[in-house]
Amino acid sequence: MTGQGFIVMSASLHDIFHSTIFMVVRNVTLFVVAVFWLGAAYWTHRDARRRLDDSWLVSTATLLGLVPLVGPLVYLLFRPPETLADVRAREVELQALEARLEQRLLQCPVCRTETEPAFLICPVCTTRLKEPCGTCGAPLERLWQACPYCRTAVSAAPPALGDLDAPLTAEAAGARNGAGPKAKPPARAAKRARA
Repeated sequence: MTGQGFIVMSASLHDIFHSTIFMVVRNVTLFVVAVFWLGAAYWTHRDARRRLDDSWLVSTATLLGLVPLVGPLVYLLFRPPETLADVRAREVELQALEARLEQRLLQCPVCRTETEPAFLICPVCTTRLKEPCGTCGAPLERLWQACPYCRTAVSAAPPALGDLDAPLTAEAAGARNGAGPKAKPPARAAKRARA
């Protein structure tokens, strides 16, 4: 019975492998695998063209992409991290930043008006930009220890502005004693009082 069962089983396997359904499934599977394989090779070629500048390296990557399954994976491990467009954009951005740093426009710190190195005050908002030298009157940078024009030492003490906290302290002391500054009546109330 074993011999007859084997013959029946081999005959049924022969019928399965030579049936029309098996042939269609096999051909469709082979077609899908071939399309996937060629698609992976095409993707490798396009990606290599976007990332590599050398045509020899692009063709080598394309040939590597033709190796089934392993080729595209090896390419993924060794491909450059940036595309050529990203590299060019970064270079243009760096050049723009370097040009901006080299240009170094002098501006007023308050109103951002463009100023010249010889200005002592901003011509728009009158903010003091530099101190004049006590001897020759040349504009001095804030960190300079001596005037480079007349060799005079710059005084380290800033100009006396007085005690800025004194009016606030007096007002606070007056508010505690109840004798703070009197509130002015609103403009409408003053007009009504006159009428």
